[in-house]
Amino acid sequence: MSDTPVLHVRDVRKRFGGHAALDGVSLDVHEGEVVTVIGPSGSGKSTLVRCVHQLESIDGGAMYLDGELLGYERHRGHLRPLPDRKVAAQRSRMGMVFQQFNLFGHWSVLRNVVEAQVAVHGRDPGQARAEALRLLERVGLAGKADAHPRMLSGGQQQRVAIARALATNPRIMLFDEPTSALDPELVDEVLSVVRDLARGGMTMIIVTHEMSFAREVADRCVFMEDGRVAATGTPKEIFDAPSSPRLRSFLSRFTGQAGKTPVEESTS
Repeated sequence: MSDTPVLHVRDVRKRFGGHAALDGVSLDVHEGEVVTVIGPSGSGKSTLVRCVHQLESIDGGAMYLDGELLGYERHRGHLRPLPDRKVAAQRSRMGMVFQQFNLFGHWSVLRNVVEAQVAVHGRDPGQARAEALRLLERVGLAGKADAHPRMLSGGQQQRVAIARALATNPRIMLFDEPTSALDPELVDEVLSVVRDLARGGMTMIIVTHEMSFAREVADRCVFMEDGRVAATGTPKEIFDAPSSPRLRSFLSRFTGQAGKTPVEESTS
């Protein structure tokens, strides 16, 4: 793991009306590092990755990808928002996998994976097709290239979405609860693909409610609460030695993952 962060998030703030969704979040993600983000609903987990991907604008702080300021440029001593085309270019260096699959239903699986390579990155269609087929094989869908999304299970559709995100060779992959829309029996087929990416050294932020997976795959875990990073550490530190009553209370809801002294919600 490199000492230079691929992603540097510094004191980021985001409000929706009177609600502070992110309240001074700072986070570094290094080359090859897998960071899992856990926490209760409404804690700001999804907002964080959506802001990194510039699907939501930030109200304060700054974010950098490989040292490049995201979303803004310096002009005559001041910051001004980047034009849409430059934001799109920055966003294309990140892969995003959403809760919903967001596939184009009228396109084949193959075209869903090919299109961004050609339209956004200007790749030769033949090269893009070869890369798409390679990635579909990697996610276990080599025989589904000509199928349409409606013909696939939810788990298969999410694996197509992962292949599509990987096709642009991103610097970092962002996962926003990639299994939350799946039936329980389909969850592991998606998580197994993410495990494979982790073993391969892909830099990733994974927002997840799957606690055993968060513990297994992470180099570092981040616990968010009320729009803030409330705790961060290795999986062993977070899960075996929770640093606060609130973290213990949260983990106590998941059998066997709150250490030996789970604390009831009323004590937080």
